[in-house]
Formats: sequence, C-alpha cells, structure tokens
Amino acid sequence: MTLPLSLGAEVADALSAGRAVVALESTIISHGLPRPDNLAAAREFEAIVRDAGATPATIAVLDGVPHVGLSEAEVERIAMDEMAKASVRDLAVLAATGGSGATTVAATAHLGAAAGIRVFATGGLGGVHRGAVETYDESADIPTLGVTRMAVVCAGVKSVLDIGATLERLESLSVPVIGYGTDEFPAFWLHSSGIALDWRLDTPEEVAAVLRAQDADAARGLIVANPISTELQWDPAEHDRVLAESFAAAEAAGVRGKAVTPFLLGDIVERSGGRSLEVNLDLVRGNIRVASEIAVAYAGG
Repeated sequence: MTLPLSLGAEVADALSAGRAVVALESTIISHGLPRPDNLAAAREFEAIVRDAGATPATIAVLDGVPHVGLSEAEVERIAMDEMAKASVRDLAVLAATGGSGATTVAATAHLGAAAGIRVFATGGLGGVHRGAVETYDESADIPTLGVTRMAVVCAGVKSVLDIGATLERLESLSVPVIGYGTDEFPAFWLHSSGIALDWRLDTPEEVAAVLRAQDADAARGLIVANPISTELQWDPAEHDRVLAESFAAAEAAGVRGKAVTPFLLGDIVERSGGRSLEVNLDLVRGNIRVASEIAVAYAGG
C-alpha cells in the first residue's frame, strides 16, 4: 500500500494508454542546482523526455500529496520555494502535516513504481558512505531498490561515496547492476571507477527485455549504469585533487553524519569553479536520454 497519488493529466493519459513514461526526481531541482538555473534545467529535462517520444513524470510532494507529473506552475514552485528533502521515511510525515518536499531517488522510485512507472532517470545513485563501517551511513536509495520494481538510469554513485561497498550492498540485496555500453561501473563525474561489472547491455531493447523478465519476478530494482563520455568527464587529476581537498576541509570543520555529503558537494562546486556542476548537468542529460529510449522500447514491446 502507498499514499494516495495525484497523477498529472499527461502522465495519467500516457499510463492508461500504455505509452512510455519516465520518472524524474525533484531534489536535483530544489537542492542540487542554483536558482534560477534550476528552473531552466527542470524544463530542459522534461523536454529531453518528450523529444525522445516519452512522457516526463517529475515527482514531488506538495501540501501533503505525492504528485506524479507536475504542471508548469508546480515545477516553478519546486524550483523557487524552500522544500524539504523527502525520502521514503518522510512521506507519511509530510502527508500528515500537509508539508511539501522534493523527492530523493528513494522516494521518487517508491512513488513512481506505485504509479506504474517502470523507468527512472537521475544523476547519481546514493550509496554507502566512506567510513560506513563506523557510522553505518548508507543512503535509503539502496534498501529501497531492493524492494521496488524500478529501473534507475544513473552515472553510478557520486565518487565521494564508497563505490565498492555500494556495489557489495546492491549484490546482497539482489539488485542487478548493468553497465550500459560499458564493462566497468562509472564513477559519476568520471567515465569509469575501474570496477568491473558482471553484465553489459548495449541497446534500449536489451534493457527493456530485462525489465519484462523482471515483471514476472519478485519486485526489485535494476541499476542501469550509464557513464558520462570520456570527452565530457571531469579531468581525473583535477577531480582527485579537489575531492581530497574537500574531504580534508570536512574533517577540519568537524562535519559528521548526514551533513557530510551536502558539505562535500557544495565545497567541490566552489573549489572546481563550477566544473563539477557542468559535468553533473551533462551526465543527467545523458541519463534522461537513455532512460527515455529504454521506456519507449519497453512500451513498444
């Protein structure tokens, strides 16, 4: 069971007709990008989906109600208003209090799957944090995908996280990870982490076939790891230098727990002169294109 959903008219029509729909998160709009650029990016993300022949379903909680598919005015609200960052655990609280929140990967996957959407595009997946052996710090994205039938197209996990440990956790939860056109897991800003994957697929039709096979299986997610191209990736040497400086700054500032990742990401943008944000936008665009192609192939089968 899930909370009552409000489906946007365009999304409801597409779902009832069996047409392709792609879920999009709202946290990247409200928390991941600066204003007013975030509104332009939100519009661009939806336009990429439409250009590929699919329907965009940006997801958020507004006044206590989960919305799957937003109007233009609602997209503007997500971009311009202060919003809570809503994971799955927060949905009931927002519903009870009439609060509003931008949905994380976990909450977007949860609500999108409840609406009947099969494909979701994001930037990077949350995962196991470095030092988690002591802090037990793990994103809710991981256990949520262990019980949620949703394909997530992403550029891996942010490289500030423990990539190897994240893949181990996904394996323990029986969440398959597929390299899309790659034999190695991507490292978000970088094309590759150097960690080999068991499975590689190269076309939307191949991924859609896996989704159909999963439909007859137990509910669980699928990670489609789509790397940014080597031409668009961040310079690896600069990437490594900036990350090392940001980790040192977090340690010096005594930042702990869930505050670490937001601190690091903000510090990295500043130290990189905005380069990390440029790469982030490029990889999100690529993930949305691939997710849309997969959704179209899945609907066509």
